[in-house]
Amino acid sequence: MIERLRMPVSEADLHALADVLTDAVESGAAVSFLSLTRADAESWWRKLFSSPASGAIILVARDAAGIVGSVQLHPSWAPNQPHRADVVKLIVHRRARRQGIGRQLMQALEREAEAAGFRLLVLDSKRGDAGERLYRALGWTVVGTIPSFALDTDGKTPHDTVVFYKELPVKAPA
Repeated sequence: MIERLRMPVSEADLHALADVLTDAVESGAAVSFLSLTRADAESWWRKLFSSPASGAIILVARDAAGIVGSVQLHPSWAPNQPHRADVVKLIVHRRARRQGIGRQLMQALEREAEAAGFRLLVLDSKRGDAGERLYRALGWTVVGTIPSFALDTDGKTPHDTVVFYKELPVKAPA
């Protein structure tokens, strides 16, 4: 089940999100962290939740055991880009991968973005990663590849990043 996370977030959801993020980093996912303790992950989520003025939309995927995935949409901060948002941190716990959850999260996020009035979404992905294949399959357009953009979770090995965008339909006035 995919749902929009509402504030305030319960402690149980905070702990589950920290577990998903920690698992992603431990499995080598390129989600901005080199290493991450559970306490660090909880702190990171708490900081994100403490700034609701950002207008971020956070979706989660749940199964019978709890939260197994998440993705975020962050509106552009720039005054001349009210139509644009960044998609960040599509993460799915290893126990729930290869079940279409990433695809469901992205499709739901695109619907949320369109309903919120965004017309242009931007994201990036580690080249060769499952995310890159998913975004291509979902019709995202490749802008280009940036060599040695970030380090893998080993803190030593650089990897290339593929930048994508997707234009959403403009809704006609009602």
